Amino acid sequence: MKIAILGSGGVGGYFGGRLAAAGADVTFIARGAHLAAIREHGLRITSPRGDAHIAKPKAAESIAQVASADLVLVDVKLWDTEAVAASLAPLADTGAAILSLQNGVQKDDILKAHLPAGAVMGGVCYIAATIAEPGVIAHSGAMQRLMFGEYGGVTSARGEAFLAACTAVGIDAEFSDAIERLIWEKFVFLVGLSGTTAFYRTSIGPIREGAQQRAMLLAAMREVVAVARAKGVPLPEDFADGRLAFCDTIPAAMTSSMKTDLERGNRLELPWLSGGVVEMGRALGVPTPVNGQITASLAPFVAGKR
Repeated sequence: MKIAILGSGGVGGYFGGRLAAAGADVTFIARGAHLAAIREHGLRITSPRGDAHIAKPKAAESIAQVASADLVLVDVKLWDTEAVAASLAPLADTGAAILSLQNGVQKDDILKAHLPAGAVMGGVCYIAATIAEPGVIAHSGAMQRLMFGEYGGVTSARGEAFLAACTAVGIDAEFSDAIERLIWEKFVFLVGLSGTTAFYRTSIGPIREGAQQRAMLLAAMREVVAVARAKGVPLPEDFADGRLAFCDTIPAAMTSSMKTDLERGNRLELPWLSGGVVEMGRALGVPTPVNGQITASLAPFVAGKR
């Protein structure tokens, strides 16, 4: 497969790097110092699963410079989704599959509004990876899991081909017939983790151990489940309780990228996380007071300091 990585940060850089290191035809779309470093020194991955160095990767500063692709992995920040969606149309018009690994549950609706019917596949990933320095992707922990599928639950040649490409290089991958549910399952946990760690300015440990903080975490996730069920997503009514139990098993120091962005004065993805829950809840008549409280408290910091 010819694969383009639109947004070659922690997630896109890692998965694209693993594929490229094994010889796959991958083009990395990046910008600034990161792009310059990739072009000059190659792309490096440091990981408990094994380091890698792609000495001469294909790299470009715009998706418009990619002449053709079978698959585009989208990993830009959520606020850039609308802007990049239209730029993907030329590739999608010639048959490229568009697979977003971004956070949130509204991302694919935005992409679908700009692209041909059937071009967008659903996707979700579980990984902790960041740009350690320009040209270097640091992967922490052993988890590096991709799940993707066609909306409607059908099988497809492109899905099977991407699954084969991933498994061949040791990426934990699954071609699912229930991708919408899987995206929402992650969203429940993500909204709880990102919202409470940013709200309290701490990691998950003190949140799950304090009675008031733990109650907020559970309530925030329960609101996401209520919104999902109102939209027809088949999550069990007590799904959030299971996610809370999962929170008790993860490292106490675990935090969220939104909390890190808040501390660094960066722009926040809040409008598509807790804010997105509030927006969807309002449209569906589902109360979301806890996510509303989180959204209101973090609203002054959404644009960042830069």
